[in-house]
Formats: sequence, C-alpha cells, structure tokens
Amino acid sequence: MGRWPITRRFAVFTAQRPKVVIVGTGMVGATFGYALLWSGLTPEIILIDVNRARASGEAMDLSHAMPFHRPINIRAGDYPDCVGATVVAIAAGAAQRPGETRPELAQRNARVFDEIIPQVVRYAPEAILLIATNPVDSLTYYTWRLSGLPPNQVIGAGTILDTARLRYVLGARFGVDPRSVHAYIVGEHGDTEVPLWSSATIAGMSIDEYCMVTGAPCLDGEREQIFAQVRDAAYHIIELKGATYYAIASGMERIVESILRDQHTILTVSGLLENCHGVSDVCISVPMVIGRQGIERTLCVPMSPEEEARFQASARAVREVIDTLPLPQPVA
Repeated sequence: MGRWPITRRFAVFTAQRPKVVIVGTGMVGATFGYALLWSGLTPEIILIDVNRARASGEAMDLSHAMPFHRPINIRAGDYPDCVGATVVAIAAGAAQRPGETRPELAQRNARVFDEIIPQVVRYAPEAILLIATNPVDSLTYYTWRLSGLPPNQVIGAGTILDTARLRYVLGARFGVDPRSVHAYIVGEHGDTEVPLWSSATIAGMSIDEYCMVTGAPCLDGEREQIFAQVRDAAYHIIELKGATYYAIASGMERIVESILRDQHTILTVSGLLENCHGVSDVCISVPMVIGRQGIERTLCVPMSPEEEARFQASARAVREVIDTLPLPQPVA
C-alpha cells in the first residue's frame, strides 16, 4: 500500500485533533500561542487581533519555529475562523493605567468584550471560552452573562498563576520540587486573594507535620511574608520588566491541556459559584475539575473560619466591580 500524500495525512491528522483560537496577540496571547506550539496539543492555532498586521506577524514568527517542533497550522484569521474551535482564549484588552481603578479597567475592557464575545459565540457556540484579560474575575462573569453560554463553558484563568507562585515559593523555602507542594490561592485574582494554609500539604503532610518529620525550620511567622511575596509578585515583575506573560501563558496552556485531553485536572480557575462557602452569583477561583466539558465540578474545599471570612470578603470585592458594569441580557 502506497503512503498517503503529505497533504492527505495532515488533513486526517487535523480532523482528529482540536482547534484553538486566540483573540488578542499582545504579550500574553502571543506567548500562549508559543506555549501551545511547544506542547503539540493542537494542529491548528488561529490568531485574531483588531490589529490584523500584528496577528499576521505573530503567526509568521511562530510558524518559523515549526521545524524545531512539529507541523502545526498557525495563521491569522477572523471570527468566522472560530467555527469548529474547541477552545477560544480571550487575551485582548487594555492594560491598567497608572492610577486607574479596577472598576475603571473593567469598564474599559467590558467594552472590548462587547465587540468580541458575541462574534465568538456566533461562530463557536460549543467552544470553551478561556478568559485571561484583567480584571479576570469580573470579566469572566461579564462574559458568561454576555455569551448566554452554560457556566461550565466560561473559565477565567483566575488564581492558577497565584497558586503556582505559592507552590514555587514554598518549594524553594523547603528545598522540594514545587510540583510536590499542594497549596491553593482562592478568591479574586488580585489584592484580596486568599491562601489556604489550613489545607496546604507537602508529601501528604501539613506544613507543620512536614517540618516535624524532616527537621526543616517551620514557617512560624513567615506565612504573611510568603503570601505578600506571592500576592505582590506581579507588581515587582512589572516594575522590573514591564509585564508578566510567561507564567500566565503556561497556566493557560495547562488549562487547555486538561480540556483537550479530558484529564479532569483540579486547577484553581475562576468560574461561576453557587452557594460555595456562602458565595453565589460571582466568578472567583476555587479548585475546579477541568475536562472536555470545561468546568466539570466545583470543589468547595474546607476552609478555616478566618479563611472563609477572607474568601467571602474577596467575593464581595469582585461583586462590587461587577456591579459597576452594564450587565447585558444574555444573547439568544
């Protein structure tokens, strides 16, 4: 039997694997595109940007990396190219200006989303929407309301990066692989986020137990210092280099991997909560099971009374931002 022509083989390969669309090709969107290229998760990546030339340039640059990775169809496109997409990631929007409040930023980016979300839903009503634009929690809620999609199809990147930062810092503190640290940041992706120290573990042991077993110096009064290091990391990075994009792009790639491979990975992402520690009708982060259907389960993990109070305060802070937005009626 003769071999299929290359075009035929690639067509079959493409048909069996999903397409990912990235709307917004700034530093986060473009770096996410590179993370997808590196991962080999999808044979087709479409880049959409209001600046078509920027999207074309990023697509060309990424395409030239293919000889070092694997064949992928990467190109600039428009909203009709969302047809058949499994995931549409939204990284478009304005950065926060000096002195600008989060409600003001949310209002500006909500206007951007007014142009994007209806178009995406028109062409890809079955797609999972992954929101990375800040303020991510209020915009995830806004997207859910604007799109008319079931809440499982709308995921915000949430505190996936904050959780990764906490695990990194704890891993460095105790000299272990951060992947062996299990600790969560929940709530808002922002100043009111909450570290769940009560459920943090290393090798299945609480941090205090781990210190007792290994003889490592325990945290004692370091917890707030470590949390401040995690919470304020973005400010320090922006001060040093102007923006953050590598780590959040990696987190987005991890979310997409769990969706495309139906891995049911537990990740701290932002989604609609209903009666979770007294919090309802707001999008903030708790551990959620992510699979082919998007958010497949929300895990209201145990919290100490102090953690629960801070979590509820974080939800109120996000709700205050949401309430400043011109919430739309869902599209039919």
